[in-house]
Formats: sequence, structure tokens, C-alpha cells
Amino acid sequence: MSDLLQLERIGHTALITIRNPPANTWTEESLPALRRMVEALNEERDIYALVLTGEGPKFFSAGADLKVFGSGDKARARTMITYFGKAFEALAQFRGVSIAAINGYAMGGGLEAALACDIRIAEEHAVMALPEASVGLLPGGMGSQHLPWLVGEGWAKRMILCGERVDAPTALRIGLVEEVVPTGEARQFALAMAEKVAKQSPSAVSACKQLIQAARKQSMWSALTLEREMFVDLFDTEDQQEGVQAFLEKRAPVWKNR
Repeated sequence: MSDLLQLERIGHTALITIRNPPANTWTEESLPALRRMVEALNEERDIYALVLTGEGPKFFSAGADLKVFGSGDKARARTMITYFGKAFEALAQFRGVSIAAINGYAMGGGLEAALACDIRIAEEHAVMALPEASVGLLPGGMGSQHLPWLVGEGWAKRMILCGERVDAPTALRIGLVEEVVPTGEARQFALAMAEKVAKQSPSAVSACKQLIQAARKQSMWSALTLEREMFVDLFDTEDQQEGVQAFLEKRAPVWKNR
């Protein structure tokens, strides 16, 4: 859909690589392309997981190219931030499991893309920041919402209001990432994790993800009825029957995502 994004299918995993050297910045072309790509992958029943990474050894993504906002054109700014929002909303709502393989600097909209994923794997040299306020802007690609959910209000304020950069060990300590791996290994680690996803029922994973994310907008008690209803709804799927039968027959299940 765009030369700025490379899509590969590896088993049940879609690997998307941001390819816009030198810093893998997001553009008015690549953001809508990401949204369309994710929406199309939602319709591919054989895709259970998505891995997002950057090309090269230095940058996951540096976010937006600030030249886009240099003219002060409000109309273009509105268009661009709408692209950011819709692209990362689509990524956050991917029906399977999304994993960010952070292979270097993840700044601004680059970090926001990683925040929209379910799981983040960072290489040991990675640096993460939301520095928008230092240039008179704000993180408008869901960063102001995703970051405090993951790291708490205090660290979100340190990163957004004080402009603090976070290295990989600190990111692991505060819950910004789930794993730190040696330089050059994030992609393979993320793909290996995606293989674990393929062992789960994709129907069940999708339902579980919806329930986990529901905790962000409602109390635990209000979601209990939904949890029970979704549990019963799984009995309408072939995967539920296959999963139980495979366990009883002591064999590996063969998922159909139906």
C-alpha cells in the first residue's frame, strides 16, 4: 500500500517494517497506509499477530517530520493529526496481538505507535520520549492517553511535561516496555512471541483483548456481565470446540479462527 511500509507474512504473523530513512518518520502517505494495512489484516483469518518495527539499527521511528508543521498551517496540522489518530486507533484495535519491536529511537509519534501496540520489546540501546511540548506541540497520536495508563500519571508527566527521555532499562522498570533484549534482537524476539500467540485460540484471544482494554473505561464490576456473556459466545465458534477436544485427545489444536 506504500513503499514506506513493508509487509511480510511469516506464518500466522504480519510483520510491518517502517521504511523511511534516515529516521523512519511518519508521513501523510504512510499513516493512512498503516491504517488501511491493519484494517485489511483484520480480515485475514490466518493472521493472528502483528509485529511492528523500524528499518535499520538506529531508529524505530522519530515520529513526524517537523517540517510538516513549519508553515503554521492549521488545516494541514488538522489533517496530519487526524492521520496520526486514525492510524494508531486502528493499530490499537487490531483484533489479534500487536507487538512493537523497538529497535532504536522511538520519539514522539514513533513512541505513540509503540504505545498503540499490546506489547513492547525494546533493544538495550533504545531511547523513548514524547518531546512534543518542547516544540510547542502535544502528543496527539493517543500518547497523552496511552502513556499514563502504562506508566502511571507521575512518569507520564515527567516524560510529557518535563520532556524526559527514557532509556531501555528505565522503560522496563516503569512498565513502558515488557522486555529488553540485546541490540539487533527485538525483531526475532517479537516474532518468537508472536508464535506463542499462534498457539492460542485466535477467537479467544480477540475476546480476551476486548475485555482487558475495557478495563480502561469502566470499573471491574461493570465488566463482569460482559465477561460472562463473551465466555458463552465463544461456544458459537469452531475454535472453542477444537480447543477442548484437542485437550481431551491430548493433541495440539488446529485453529481456524472461526
